Amino acid sequence: MKAEIIAAGSELLTPYRLDTNSLFLTGRLNLLGIRVTRKVIVGDSREDLVDAFRDALERANVVISIGGLGPTEDDLTREALAELLGLRLVRHEEILQGIRDRFRRFGRTMPESNVRQAMVPEGAEVLANPLGTAPGLWLETRGYIAVLLPGPPGELEAMFNREVEPRLAHRGPSQRLHTRELRVVGMSESDLDSRIAPIYSQYEGLETSILAARGEIQIHPRIWSSDSTSAERLLDNLVKKIEIALGDCVFSTTREPLEFVVGAALRAHDATIATAESCTGGLLAERLTRVPGSSVYFPGGIVCYSNDWKTEWTGVPAETIETHGAVSSEVAIALAEGIRRRSSTTLGVGITGIAGPDGGTPEKPVGTVHIALASEGGCKEKQFRFPGEREQVRWSATQMALDWVRMYFLDDTRRAT
Repeated sequence: MKAEIIAAGSELLTPYRLDTNSLFLTGRLNLLGIRVTRKVIVGDSREDLVDAFRDALERANVVISIGGLGPTEDDLTREALAELLGLRLVRHEEILQGIRDRFRRFGRTMPESNVRQAMVPEGAEVLANPLGTAPGLWLETRGYIAVLLPGPPGELEAMFNREVEPRLAHRGPSQRLHTRELRVVGMSESDLDSRIAPIYSQYEGLETSILAARGEIQIHPRIWSSDSTSAERLLDNLVKKIEIALGDCVFSTTREPLEFVVGAALRAHDATIATAESCTGGLLAERLTRVPGSSVYFPGGIVCYSNDWKTEWTGVPAETIETHGAVSSEVAIALAEGIRRRSSTTLGVGITGIAGPDGGTPEKPVGTVHIALASEGGCKEKQFRFPGEREQVRWSATQMALDWVRMYFLDDTRRAT
């Protein structure tokens, strides 16, 4: 069974609004065995919406639209579908009364424009929306299903879970999508694929996507199958082979970001960590504290952007900065050792660099970052040249620092065994 998604709204065609609803729907439909074959965003144009519905209904068994069910003149989804199918819009008195009651509960009078939300294409089934004024619609005719859902994510997700999913569950095919996700750091996309392509290409019916993300690469193998046991066994076997091929570069097979993996390692070893950051401006500390309960292993960090703060708060000798410069191996080491000493933690991380867009020199161009990791056994430091704009450089620096912490515990475990 194939599905297409139509997201309505001119705001989605600007750089200021992201269509996250389609991601939610795709995931839920795949779990039902329904393949999403196309997504389209359409502005607030009745003509364009009619065209989008016409094209989608010619290709797909299920068409789900998002948005355009509000009370304003640019909410045109109902009208577009009714026009395409030659259906009259009929006022639904029960919906209208429900909208009036909702306004009354909030001490307000319903504007006349909200009457639009009670107009229903004849033959459509109303999907209740207790969280808002826009009801959804389910229309099943001529061998296809059209579902109209409201745009606000909270309303859409609740309506899909309660009203749409149960209706689709018994219509979906016996096949289901089975998938895995591996996250990799420290490799290029081409190098990674050259290592694993000979592995995943051996599996018939398997689809594998390799996606470059910020500071990491994600591997998404997936297979449609009606035999769940065999599909899961196949994916488990594939993941093991990929882990052997890529070694320690694989940091997660459970969709966990690196900060969660590092947090688990710190907990498992009863270890603590503190940070001293310059060019990353506290981003490493922010990522560490994304993990619930991270106060157990992360007491805090210092953002020491100026040279005076590097000296005052982490004990970097002023002469070290004068001799080698703030962006140097020596300062990164002093930051890591200083914050570890002052915080009495197991590990200390120091980061200093040039994130850009200005401040680079021929000797130290934008993207130059020094990272140091201090422990009881000494201090490890390295210079990196990260590509990209300012935020990419900052993110890459924190990703590398987190990976160093992860590798510290992997190496510690190996030494212990």
